[in-house]
Amino acid sequence: MTSTAALAAVLVLAGCGSSYPGSGWPLPNGDLAGTRAVDAGLDSTNVPHLHVLWRFPLRSKPTFSGLVAATPVVAGERVYVQDLDSNVFALDRDTGRPVWRHLFRSQSGGPNGVAVASGRIYGNTATAAFALDATTGKLVWKRRLTTPKQPITIAPAVAQGVVVTSTTGASPGGRGAVVALDAGDGHVLWRFDTVAEPWAHPKLANGGGAWQTPTVDSSGHVWVGTANPNPWGGSKAFPNGGMYPGPVRWTDSLLELDLHTGALVWGEQVTPHDVRDYDFQDPPVLTGSLVVGAGKGGNVIAWNRSTHERVWTAPVGVHRNDTGPLPAKQVSVCPGLLGGVETPLAVADGRVFAPVVDLCFPESALGTSLAGFLTADYASGRGALAALDLKTGRRLWTRQLDSPDFGCATVSRDVVFTATYAGAVLALRASTGEVLWRANARAAINACPAVAGKLLIVAAGAAYTKPRTEQDEVVAYAPPS
Repeated sequence: MTSTAALAAVLVLAGCGSSYPGSGWPLPNGDLAGTRAVDAGLDSTNVPHLHVLWRFPLRSKPTFSGLVAATPVVAGERVYVQDLDSNVFALDRDTGRPVWRHLFRSQSGGPNGVAVASGRIYGNTATAAFALDATTGKLVWKRRLTTPKQPITIAPAVAQGVVVTSTTGASPGGRGAVVALDAGDGHVLWRFDTVAEPWAHPKLANGGGAWQTPTVDSSGHVWVGTANPNPWGGSKAFPNGGMYPGPVRWTDSLLELDLHTGALVWGEQVTPHDVRDYDFQDPPVLTGSLVVGAGKGGNVIAWNRSTHERVWTAPVGVHRNDTGPLPAKQVSVCPGLLGGVETPLAVADGRVFAPVVDLCFPESALGTSLAGFLTADYASGRGALAALDLKTGRRLWTRQLDSPDFGCATVSRDVVFTATYAGAVLALRASTGEVLWRANARAAINACPAVAGKLLIVAAGAAYTKPRTEQDEVVAYAPPS
């Protein structure tokens, strides 16, 4: 199915009347296949003329990840965005004026975000899944799934009357699980534990779950990329991940599950016994006969969806001390704890677009300090957007960036968009990587752009580590009418 046909199918599922036919972005990654590509009204002829159409300020209490990290979604005459306090805002598509807001005040580590389907807005707080009426913002249902120690940080997928979300194993003993709920009333249909065996040391180990949106194919299979085991590195008593011996299936894996039962159809663990925080977390992109995944280990991988054989593997970004056991003495590891392909890929016209974060961290077999992670200067990193050949994984071009690319890849016709941590919003020619347009947001960015019709919509509100004046907001760009 082409990206255009897939998006059209999603819009039918969404059930929202629209005066903007074929110009929505109703799901976190545009369509159920996760392509992040649309045949919209922005292309290389009008993108150089983009200007700010409207701004919507965000004023919630910031988290470690900032104020907003979600992709805005668009259906009909509305733009919907969730901030990192789990609050949901409905904005007028043409003016950015608020139509309604539903305040949950539940802080999230992100990226979180919402999806539109059948006249409802589906999303999560830190502990519960919910559905809102898309017209009024009133709560339809809310279902508690976990505790604050093992939170939800994901934007859900919605398909065939099923909402798919995930908890994370963030605290000792935690075991992240993929969870499916009935879209009508929110009752739980199934749970899939992403940690297959019991923890050897449950008071020390934790991990698994998913923190990027799953994708769904036409046969009713859910494709999920999963998170790492913890703690990073190890400790003096349990070096090199000794508190979780063995491969720790199904962390750092690509999983294929049955949408209606949760049964495991197939899975492959990309990084067995991970000691470097190498989640394979990005949404698996379904395109033709392939599924393409990526994660913080800095490798983009394509499998045949029918045979499950690997077709190609392509490393992107800087790689240093990134395989095998870690030494007792600290070394610089690249990709680091927030490196590799941190945010979703896009696939269009035979190309895979990978946002890259080059940010190394000092790591060792004896552990990596959480305090050091929280106080690291993320602005010191660099980034890139890489284009790969879909059939072979061959590098087509790379656009180097002076700031980490936490801004995903988003495609409209012959243009690919991304955004950097420093707040640069970029439009590149998809065939060559030539910069066609650039704007500087008034805040740092760790959210993904969305395209709907002739609108480019970006949420700017990351927590920047260098002193600066931030104006956290959602910004819509458009060419002159």
